[in-house]
Amino acid sequence: MQTRKSGSIRKTLTRILVVWAIDAAALIILERVHPGMEIDSLKTAILSAVVISLLNALLWPFLSYVLIPFAVFTLGLFSLILNGFIIYLAQAFVPGFEISDFFSAVLITFEISLITTILSSLLTIDEDSSYYRNVIRRRMKKAKKPVRTDVPGMLFLEIDGLAEEILKRAIAGGHMPTLARWIEEGSHRIIGWECDLSSQTSASQAGILHGNNHDIVAFRWYDRKQGKVMASSDSSVLRVLEEQRSDGNGLLALNGASRGNMFSGDAPSVMYTASTLRDLSRLHTRDFYAYFANPYNFSRTLILSIWEMILEKYQFWKACRNNVTPRLGRDGRGRLYPVIRAVTNVFLRDLTVYTMIGDMFAGVSSVYATFIGYDEVAHHSGVESEDAFKVLFKIDKKFERLENAAREAPRPYSFVVLSDHGQCNGATFKQRYGLSFEEFVQQLVADRFTVKGSVGTDEDWGHINAFLTEAIHHQKENIARPLRNAIKKRINTDGKVVLGPQADSKVRFPESHQEKDVIVLGSGNLGLIYFSAWRERLTFERIDHAFPGLIPGLVGHEGIGLVMVDSEEHGPVVIGASGKYYLKGDRVEGEDPLKDFGSNAAYHLRRTDSFPNAPDILVNSFCRPENNEVAALEELIGSHGGLGGLQSRPFILVPSHWKTEQEDLIGAEAVYRELKGWLDEEQGSDV
Repeated sequence: MQTRKSGSIRKTLTRILVVWAIDAAALIILERVHPGMEIDSLKTAILSAVVISLLNALLWPFLSYVLIPFAVFTLGLFSLILNGFIIYLAQAFVPGFEISDFFSAVLITFEISLITTILSSLLTIDEDSSYYRNVIRRRMKKAKKPVRTDVPGMLFLEIDGLAEEILKRAIAGGHMPTLARWIEEGSHRIIGWECDLSSQTSASQAGILHGNNHDIVAFRWYDRKQGKVMASSDSSVLRVLEEQRSDGNGLLALNGASRGNMFSGDAPSVMYTASTLRDLSRLHTRDFYAYFANPYNFSRTLILSIWEMILEKYQFWKACRNNVTPRLGRDGRGRLYPVIRAVTNVFLRDLTVYTMIGDMFAGVSSVYATFIGYDEVAHHSGVESEDAFKVLFKIDKKFERLENAAREAPRPYSFVVLSDHGQCNGATFKQRYGLSFEEFVQQLVADRFTVKGSVGTDEDWGHINAFLTEAIHHQKENIARPLRNAIKKRINTDGKVVLGPQADSKVRFPESHQEKDVIVLGSGNLGLIYFSAWRERLTFERIDHAFPGLIPGLVGHEGIGLVMVDSEEHGPVVIGASGKYYLKGDRVEGEDPLKDFGSNAAYHLRRTDSFPNAPDILVNSFCRPENNEVAALEELIGSHGGLGGLQSRPFILVPSHWKTEQEDLIGAEAVYRELKGWLDEEQGSDV
């Protein structure tokens, strides 16, 4: 025991000395290129690095705790200013170290972070610091007063959009060494499950976190009673969905925390959770303390975000040079996409990880967090692209950090890694056939009706909008006002921040529609068609009478795999190019149109057909299961939302000793029951 302790002390001291050496090297480099700073010798550079480090250790924990609201609601910029103040203060203690003005000190802070980040990466020095972990632990102990217990807590780590099969390939290819180690050591095992139709986050998370995802038809759907299109990127829609589905017994109801999710799972503590943005009683600024406890976290995140944007530009150029197909054009990977990728892959990921470290040190009983980076990159670069696997490697490293922090928590923690759905690959419908799905439907209904709709997804913007909306509604008006003023043109009448396509689209949803509108919506390879002239769902017979060429035109198109309509005579019917499947009675006429869509396709379609807001016509593109290929109805080459392929096959990585109650987990509600059972069994009433 004594040997292990002395070894840990030696390791810590070695790390401190190496960090001081790196900081001193950074100061020497900057002295040569920065006109606002002077260092008269190597000795002065070393002493300056030591003094800056000591000032950070002594002053930063207190200052950052007191001033954290300013750091949060300036999106971290205030922490950069505060760090500049500490460096500016350091010159008073070191003769021969001079900085011309305060602005130079702030700039030097950023430059030091840039150099140290590069050198630390080259020397493979862990970016984490045991000292600042101890700072976080002490602060959480003082603020939350956690009780030390042997009852395990639970960390639910969701990797958005990762299919079971792709997870296994990533592990086999060395892209996820932490998860590979857990499996090799026998601590964890992989369980596959099958998500619902539609295979996308709002439906899956409502089921996983609340045990109820009834009538969430797709990422977007048409609400007949309200005459509006409902979008899962709209936090007011998610708030209503949660209110309708929550029974107070969500997955996180007992002392849990929700981090970066669409729904809260009834957690008492939430952070940028879309369904609870205006519920300030569950938003605690101090939850951000773990991130801002380290003086260099924000500047490092900023640097890595800039690098992520450069990396995206390079990877897109490389894909174009190598003529990689399928691939998106500049409309898909240009404009603001590099910024979105940086926010989702760096800023939100790092913020989530540090917040969870704080949760563990506070003894929180259960935390559910979504890591959205893989889903975002796979959409634009491909499900098994080098770009996407690199994101998985970075996420895996964060899991290792959480594992290390858990060893210092006041209770043991069990790790559960899961996904909400998978993804399929393939060139889009528009890339294959030269026109969008809406344009195709418009041709079939001719000029008598106008097609309105949206088949793009702004799921990525939803996370950013959730974070910003949460920020501008802080209880302290004077703190939140600067940020609110800066983005006031993007705040709607409900007080929500709306950035991205939802803000700029000529077709603004949700809105009421004219009687002669045909509403066309899409989610991956799933298409929904509604006729707003009728308040009730139209049957096959009425559609065929009003639009005689529509259904035959859809079924006859080579990009369409199946169409589902409700027949007055036969009930729900699935129609393919060469056959029909009568869902009432499971009767097939001709060639089975469901043969490529999985053994449970009929079950999923029957369930969707029972929803009050089921579309008049449900359309699903073809699926080639042998290569996981579909034709997305939106402009994403990695897609999900419909039937077929790996998009329907997510996973759960669980502790090996947990027993599975059900042989096959079909649907997100079944996953909720399983996770809730494990949680209750592990924790009992001690939460």
